[in-house]
Amino acid sequence: MTSLDKTVELSPSPITAPALMVLPVVGAVSVVHLLNDLIQAVLPAIYPMLKQDYALSFTQIGLITLIFQLTASVLQPAVGFYTDKHPKPALLPLGMVFTLLGLVLLSLAQRYDMLLLASAMIGLGSSTFHPEAARVARMASGGRYGLAQAMFQVGGNAGSALGPLLAAMIIIPRGQGSIGWFCLFAIAGIMLLTRVSRWVVQSNARQRLGSAAKQGNGLNVRQTRQALLVLALLIFSKYVYMTCLTNFYTFYLIEKFAVSVADSQLFLFLFLAAIAVGTVAGGPIGDRFGRKWVIWASILGAAPLALMLPYSNLFGAALLTVLIGLVMSSAFSAIIVFAQELMPARVGMISGLFYGLMFGISGIAAAVLGMLADATSIGFIFKLCAWFPLLGILAFWLPDMRRSRA
Repeated sequence: MTSLDKTVELSPSPITAPALMVLPVVGAVSVVHLLNDLIQAVLPAIYPMLKQDYALSFTQIGLITLIFQLTASVLQPAVGFYTDKHPKPALLPLGMVFTLLGLVLLSLAQRYDMLLLASAMIGLGSSTFHPEAARVARMASGGRYGLAQAMFQVGGNAGSALGPLLAAMIIIPRGQGSIGWFCLFAIAGIMLLTRVSRWVVQSNARQRLGSAAKQGNGLNVRQTRQALLVLALLIFSKYVYMTCLTNFYTFYLIEKFAVSVADSQLFLFLFLAAIAVGTVAGGPIGDRFGRKWVIWASILGAAPLALMLPYSNLFGAALLTVLIGLVMSSAFSAIIVFAQELMPARVGMISGLFYGLMFGISGIAAAVLGMLADATSIGFIFKLCAWFPLLGILAFWLPDMRRSRA
């Protein structure tokens, strides 16, 4: 019997339940987040292979990305809104079933329209998984919402980093048919999420979350809307800058310092590792000191580092990007939990909305910054994007949720 099975069987009664984190459940959704985002990251990683095999234009490649981004981001708030009103724990494994079908279709596709359908299926699986899994992480948090969300988020970060690496090792040398091996990750995700959905049904976590939602957030409607707008603008500022680094950092190093491609990948790995560490740290710090202050320090605190980066030498650039990754990545889990606290009766919708914003802004920013870099230079977009973290000053207008509830 696994630890997750024991958790399902030993779910405490509504009367005696202590507010303890259900670690096997949080760990399970974090692992599946890793698997889900790993599979997502495979798609752009094999674009060069698909372009060559199918003689695709850059416009056709862009259309694949558009279809994936639309299904993966736009649908997330709708899925969350529906499951807030009509709880569907079975959607957790069903979302990964869509991803599995997308992988099978991607490995067998012979025409461009099949590639589009496969990318849509993978995006649909992601949009079904994220809002409901984020809700489960909150259910199982035992009140340590920031830590649970950070654990959930770092799983996705790890998957995004591993996906291109595994694609380079498995798919690129062997061809399109080897994508089928990644179906094993989707099957593992389905098995884990089936057990998680059973825990949701048998435990009283959803009832406790519903009781907490009835207490409200201590704010009026205008204050709540203002806070949500501020959080959306902070997501915008954070992910425009993070997209600049994750997509163009290697090109920047190669152009400015003449480093090799291999060395540029090492610098990128250090930055991504710092993001993972910062994501984990941001959650419990927010639980302890308040999420508003973590958001404030994370985004605005990265501004001076970002402004120094375009003018530093190679060692300074490496050090600054590691510090930026540590500081700035701590904000996302705090932003998600803050938004959930603003609308405690709409946890799924809010989670889907902000994950959708993250995907959407990242995709649009990558395209716009790419065109701007073609028209100017890589150095110019780094100087331009360095100003975006200054929007972190908007966190001043976020309410103090602890004081509001009191």
